[in-house]
Amino acid sequence: MPEGLSPFEVGKELHEHSKEPHEQPAAGGGDRHSRIVQIGEALLLSLVTIAAAWSGYAAAKWGTESRIELAQSATLRNLATRADLAALSTRNFDSSTFTAWFTAYTLNDPQKEAVAQRRFRPEFRVAFDAWMATDPFHNPRAAPGPTYMPQYRLADQARADALDREAEAAAAAGNHAAVVGDDYVRITVFLAAVLFLVGIGSTFKLSTVRYVLIVVGAVLLVLATVLILLQPGLPA
Repeated sequence: MPEGLSPFEVGKELHEHSKEPHEQPAAGGGDRHSRIVQIGEALLLSLVTIAAAWSGYAAAKWGTESRIELAQSATLRNLATRADLAALSTRNFDSSTFTAWFTAYTLNDPQKEAVAQRRFRPEFRVAFDAWMATDPFHNPRAAPGPTYMPQYRLADQARADALDREAEAAAAAGNHAAVVGDDYVRITVFLAAVLFLVGIGSTFKLSTVRYVLIVVGAVLLVLATVLILLQPGLPA
């Protein structure tokens, strides 16, 4: 048998050599798609990491702000309650001194009336004089007593009302901060979903599947970014 390749072997070699130029571009195209996918995943991961870190930090800051505001509201309400009790005590004292004066007046005892009037607080004395000026014993339209006069004011009651308003404002601010913190936590969940999609994408060999996961993750990232921009900034 002559040395060399048989016609069958020669045809096989020619067929294999004819396929090599076509297979090499295909391999090069696969490497290119793989690099594009890897770059897309890396870019998406970097953006999601930054956004998730910011969202988590903002959620923590707003949560702290909510706790501070609610604690301040509770403190203000306690102070308002104390001021209200002090005002009630002062009102009771004014009523007792007026009752003593009225008893002396009905007994027609000027000396006891003078003693009772000396017990009046200066602020109550202003309201008492204004009430007496209306001739209450002969004027049916007069106020029932000095405490019903516009001149009758209690500093503790005014302070209690002001503290109540401050407490309500602090409670509203605390509730608003809690809502904002919850919104940031919700955004963090969206970003965690993006990390999950990119993470499982690396387990697939098909570039098409990884492309789809990258697109879905990018959409979620855009949605989360829009929600972040709609939220208020960090609390002062």
